[in-house]
Amino acid sequence: QVQLVESGGGLVQPGGSLRLSCAASGNIFSIYAMGWYRQAPGKQRELVAVFTSGGRTNYADFVKGRFTISRDNAKNTTYLQMNSLKPEDTAVYYCNAVVNEMFRSVVSDYWGQGTQVTVSS
Repeated sequence: QVQLVESGGGLVQPGGSLRLSCAASGNIFSIYAMGWYRQAPGKQRELVAVFTSGGRTNYADFVKGRFTISRDNAKNTTYLQMNSLKPEDTAVYYCNAVVNEMFRSVVSDYWGQGTQVTVSS
């Protein structure tokens, strides 16, 4: 079993910044990718950014130039630095990890519990 623990959400004014963190722990052999998704009320969950095991990053168009994803492989942790936040960024942000578990020959997809980000004056 693998657990993802998120932190860093909160309330900020438009133009402000937040830094989200997500640490994976448990029965981890390796992590293929870690990323962030978000879901606003009444909308589907959507990709924000992902950091793959090959060191590549991908961003949704609506956050390019404002958000930066990073990864600390030694700590099994990913970060999302969010700058120039807009009210439309308001959503629950979820951490995601694609994990190869120890002693198992399967790759599993795990999700954190989500952290609320609210951008409002």
